[in-house]
Amino acid sequence: MVNKVFLIGRLGKDPVIKHFDNGGAIAEFTIATDDSYKDKQGNKVEQTDWHNVKILSTKLAEVAEKYLKKGSLLHVEGKIKTRSYDDKDGNKRYVTEVIVETFKMLDSKKDSGGGGNYSSSSNSSAGEETPAATSAADDDLPF
Repeated sequence: MVNKVFLIGRLGKDPVIKHFDNGGAIAEFTIATDDSYKDKQGNKVEQTDWHNVKILSTKLAEVAEKYLKKGSLLHVEGKIKTRSYDDKDGNKRYVTEVIVETFKMLDSKKDSGGGGNYSSSSNSSAGEETPAATSAADDDLPF
């Protein structure tokens, strides 16, 4: 069985970064994705879905803090996780989040200051995240 999600969308707001006393950090933000279709009358209908996104890797959270901002175009890869909590009235609530494993900034390099791929790769030493090289073809993407 596979739990894998790929999203391309825009950040709804600047990432919220939480720093911890032990030096760790996480990032949280939302990504908007769009879909459009024609209804039975032939009218174009556009639909936006919002996704809660969480980066649990300290190094990736630091990259997000430095380069991502509201409106940034981003490709994320991760896993879907659903957790529950009790609200202030004692009602059980559920939250579904995308836990990021890798992401790529799709904005032009001059706009974002970045433009690379970032991941918490098991191939890198001590779980360090490594920026991957980008090719000139990346700048030709139509989105």
